[in-house]
Amino acid sequence: MGKYTKEDILRMAKEENVKFIRLQFTDILGTIKNVEIPISQLPKALDNKMMFDGSSIEGFVRIEESDMYLYPDLDTWVIFPWTAEKGKVARLICDIYNPDGTPFAGDPRANLKRVLQEMRELGFTSFNLGPEPEFFLFKLDEKREPTLELNDNGGYFDLAPTDLGENCRRDIVLELEEMGFEIEASHHEVAPGQHEIDFKYADAVTACDNIQTFKLVVKTIARKHGLHATFMPKPLFGVNGSGMHSNLSLFKGDENAFYDPNGRLELSETAYQFIAGVIKHATNFTAITNPTVNSYKRLVPGYEAPCYVAWSAKNRSPLIRIPASRGLSTRIEVRSVDPSANPYLAMAALLSAGLDGIKNKLTPPAPVDRNIYIMNKQERLEAGIIDLPATLLEALQNLKNDEVIKEALGDHILEHFLEAKEIEWDMFRTQVHPWEREQYMQMY
Repeated sequence: MGKYTKEDILRMAKEENVKFIRLQFTDILGTIKNVEIPISQLPKALDNKMMFDGSSIEGFVRIEESDMYLYPDLDTWVIFPWTAEKGKVARLICDIYNPDGTPFAGDPRANLKRVLQEMRELGFTSFNLGPEPEFFLFKLDEKREPTLELNDNGGYFDLAPTDLGENCRRDIVLELEEMGFEIEASHHEVAPGQHEIDFKYADAVTACDNIQTFKLVVKTIARKHGLHATFMPKPLFGVNGSGMHSNLSLFKGDENAFYDPNGRLELSETAYQFIAGVIKHATNFTAITNPTVNSYKRLVPGYEAPCYVAWSAKNRSPLIRIPASRGLSTRIEVRSVDPSANPYLAMAALLSAGLDGIKNKLTPPAPVDRNIYIMNKQERLEAGIIDLPATLLEALQNLKNDEVIKEALGDHILEHFLEAKEIEWDMFRTQVHPWEREQYMQMY
């Protein structure tokens, strides 16, 4: 049973003086799109009769098959707290359907639902995600354009006056809580100008919806403080980049399928098999979890980001960490994901990798409880530790060779994702960068 009915939404819209509704969805690259409608069109939208032109959206459809329908998910109804002056603005997150009433294969949200159905066929009832998205705050110039000037010189868990972003961060938390988020932690991160706000885990689709809403709120409130929030993985050289550590768990009814009080580390066989699947496919799903050229500037040694495929319950240098909590809170933390990822695609890929481990009863390698960053290449090879891809190009080539991860995306999304990302790599490859001029202009 959903939270809201059509009648509930129509009543709340009237009571709260809502004037416009944004019908939101996410394109293949993870960008939020919306069709804004006046309140008079809300009944039509709630009857799934609102159309839009799919040919105008990155990676959707060709112009001759462009008609798409938006089907609002009623449980995603939210009124934006910051839009009160001349009537409020609300939003509904939508799934995208073809004119014949079938789910559109290029909709990342619908694609995640498809993979979740495969999970249910294996006997699991839910796949939960607790995300930890990080972001930087930069000052805006007099034209309201982002600069490279940070808003503070704070460090990990610093307080004001060092952390000048504290007021902005507090306002973000207050807005999120007003929109129904359960915030668990909010703090300054390691790098100057870097922040993290953690919210309570939820089922995968809801959690991905929350990530997209979170990004929108952070950027909106930051601008009110004269700041630009960016989820770019590595905006500055020489400091930590931004990750989106993803805490994952599978449930059967009310039972956490990763927990076994009698198992090694109190983990179940299911948990070990899931870990093994993630490790098996890690180098191949990296193009999805780290989808930009810039992502690979973060995945380098020395800045706490994982760049080696291993797991541990004791240290934070591997790809997968097992947090100490047990019982219902038992989970695995995949640390490579960054906030430029399309969350729906990233979760489809991670879930498919883990389910492959369960289906094939895979066994993970031994945990690596040493600091991998201080091991040399020979020591890593002897321990069976391989590197994550070093570039987007390498990651895309790996993706093309993995049938499980390709199937997690489906043919339509895979084709359009690869096409867009190969263009991105080629643009980067052929561009002349300032570093090259600094190195070579006078030398040659």
